[in-house]
Amino acid sequence: MAFYDEYPKYVPVGEKKKKAEKAVERLKKKNPGIAPVMITRRTIARTWWGKSWNNNLESYSDYSNRIERGRSYVRHGAVLDLQITPGKISALVQGSASKPYKAEITITPLSKATWEAVVQECAGKIDSLQELVTGKFPKGLSELFTAKGKGLFPAPKEIVFSCSCPDSARMCKHVAAVLYGVGARLDEDSALFFVLRSVNVDDLISVSLTQKSQAMLEKSSRGRGRRMMADSDISNVFGIEVDMGETGESKGGSEKKTRRKQ
Repeated sequence: MAFYDEYPKYVPVGEKKKKAEKAVERLKKKNPGIAPVMITRRTIARTWWGKSWNNNLESYSDYSNRIERGRSYVRHGAVLDLQITPGKISALVQGSASKPYKAEITITPLSKATWEAVVQECAGKIDSLQELVTGKFPKGLSELFTAKGKGLFPAPKEIVFSCSCPDSARMCKHVAAVLYGVGARLDEDSALFFVLRSVNVDDLISVSLTQKSQAMLEKSSRGRGRRMMADSDISNVFGIEVDMGETGESKGGSEKKTRRKQ
């Protein structure tokens, strides 16, 4: 026979949201800098970086059966504060208790070898920082960034978490809510992803733009060479001499002055 009083009392969604809103108001009085996660749309994340963060977590069997526990929590505004710093996520999550729980997630920095490989692979393929942060880059880079084991997104073995709640589960719903909250936060500022992974996003941009500039200069140089060769070819093929003048360019604007070879 089941003892239903052992289960948590059902709380309507509206009541959960109001409780979270009041908790945020109280926290702001003590710390105006708190950053709650507010989901105002049907999907938790909508940008490339936010979706890719969530998809990466869900793609691992270690997490697929656990992280879903946090979906409703983050939707109801339970993540009262979420701060992202190099290699660390700190959060306050409203649970059944009156006082919010503290959750901390540590992310192993991206290895130097992996980062350098990604930077080199991106050379000449990204036009601007805006293109990168909005996720509007070639499909090949999308696949590179999300590749398991050699991309930018962390694997479960690179993630360590803790929560002050009494839940003994390996991943409690509060931590799961925070992980989903990161996806929502990346919608607002995708540059925080590179902060979290402890790498400098400027490396990608500078190397890529340098490569593009060199390619353009080489192309321009080859173009000038082809124009000079074209004049020589005309002289040889048609038996005429092209008068290049003192500047090396043909006189008379676009019309070349020519004379028959004697």
